[in-house]
Amino acid sequence: MRIALGQFNAIVGDLAGNAEKMRNIYADALRSDVDLLVFPELAVCGYPPEDLLHKKHFLQENRSTVDKLAADCPDKTIIVGFAESHQGDTYNSAAVLQAGRINKIYRKGQLIDYGVFDERRYFQPGTGPVVINVADLNIAVTICADIWDIEWLANLLGSPTQVQVIVNISASPFHLGKIEKRQEIVSRCAKKFDCAVAYCNLVGGQDELVFDGSSCLADSTGKLVAAGRAFDEDLIIADVTPASDGTVQVKPVQPPAPQPTDLLDEVYQALVLGTRDYAWKNGFRKVLLGLSGGIDTSVTAVIAVAALGEENVVGITMPSKFNSPETISDAEKMAKNLGIEFLTIPIEPILKQFDQALKEAPGWDSGGIAYENLQARIRGGILMSLSNQFGSLVLTTGNKSETAVGYTTLYGDTAGGFAVIKDVPKTMVYKLAEHVNKTAGRQIIPDDVINRPPSAELRPGQKDSDSLPDYDLLDKILKGYVEEDKSVQQLVESGLPKDVVLRVIRMVDRNEYKRRQSPPGVKITLKAFGKDRRLPITNRYSPCSDTV
Repeated sequence: MRIALGQFNAIVGDLAGNAEKMRNIYADALRSDVDLLVFPELAVCGYPPEDLLHKKHFLQENRSTVDKLAADCPDKTIIVGFAESHQGDTYNSAAVLQAGRINKIYRKGQLIDYGVFDERRYFQPGTGPVVINVADLNIAVTICADIWDIEWLANLLGSPTQVQVIVNISASPFHLGKIEKRQEIVSRCAKKFDCAVAYCNLVGGQDELVFDGSSCLADSTGKLVAAGRAFDEDLIIADVTPASDGTVQVKPVQPPAPQPTDLLDEVYQALVLGTRDYAWKNGFRKVLLGLSGGIDTSVTAVIAVAALGEENVVGITMPSKFNSPETISDAEKMAKNLGIEFLTIPIEPILKQFDQALKEAPGWDSGGIAYENLQARIRGGILMSLSNQFGSLVLTTGNKSETAVGYTTLYGDTAGGFAVIKDVPKTMVYKLAEHVNKTAGRQIIPDDVINRPPSAELRPGQKDSDSLPDYDLLDKILKGYVEEDKSVQQLVESGLPKDVVLRVIRMVDRNEYKRRQSPPGVKITLKAFGKDRRLPITNRYSPCSDTV
């Protein structure tokens, strides 16, 4: 049997567009003489469709789209994910299309509701298996988390399973280490059931989520035999053949697809894809961002150019009297290195007028933190005004470390439509900068930008270290508290200083209101702010009362 995995970039709600993509992939599969073509989980409607699933007409259009796809593609067996309404309930389903119609439907059994997933809000679990026969091979149909619980799947399929292939359609979003983890799951499943496993994953950006594709096939020994491209559309084709010794062999038809070089490269590609798709899928062709000459704006600019092209990125420097000649010069160097349009709009005259007007309020302090934040808000106002005038998307440039502790200004540096590095810790931002230069083989981000102590430059001689712990220490605490839900006691017992731990946790907790008002950004860690981590803004629980 020849099988093809059609990982493609679906758009949530674009049922007709997604179906047209699948028809085009089907035409390619026909030319390669495949027997079975597999598409990802909820490929018809895109993932996650969220509360679109509460609309009856949306579910009706899902079904009619699948019916039409089946009629248009009658010559091969196709497995495709869609949202199904059945007897008053809604299911995450896989339709088996054969001879121009829906022949069978499998309904996902393992619904997940942790992290970014909310499936039990929308779907009912399926209760029975679906096994089809294609080219004399028995093929079990599964969806995403179904293969993550081996014992549950064994009970579903029964013993002996008498299947030669398990097909798993998936919409599994990326985070650090996820690609390797999925491959382990596929391999474990193949070995457990002594059969081949064909895993087809979605690819593309959807709001803060990025789906990396990385579809793969394993033979019955658990060996990963073929892998699709990461962060790009691909059609992975392989021949599946039962051997005389009882094993099931998988032989790829194409050369191996290029893979990310390391975890840092995975992160970089995820940021690029997430930025590109958020802009394009929402109708933006150009983006603009503030270029300060700092590390965060520099890395964000590089990602923007990789995502959208230099002709579609505008960098704007907005200096005040507190900006050093070095950072102003580095901002210009960055723009020149990237080949992007570069504008200079000084804010000093505007700052003076604002300051003068605000002196009408008794107690206004021209040297206090409100005055510092006023500069950020003026810059945010300039960027949003240009966005309004020219229809460009504003990219914010704050990193996860700053977002976590509230080292941001509401309606200032948080003003924008998409926060590219919102989930990237500061220490990783530096690694990404080095990765950019190493990959390019030249200095795109100047050494001065990488080596200069970070500063918001809102007052004379200001450095981030005046307000925050060293970023190496800060990121360790944030990883433990935010991503791993560790207590004060656990953090301190791991060797972190108690006074700093308590200080950082208080900062994180009291700035939930800021994060709730910030734009979405690409998820790349195990737990990102937003859907991943949902805490009340009004909240008097304090983990800082823990004792050690």
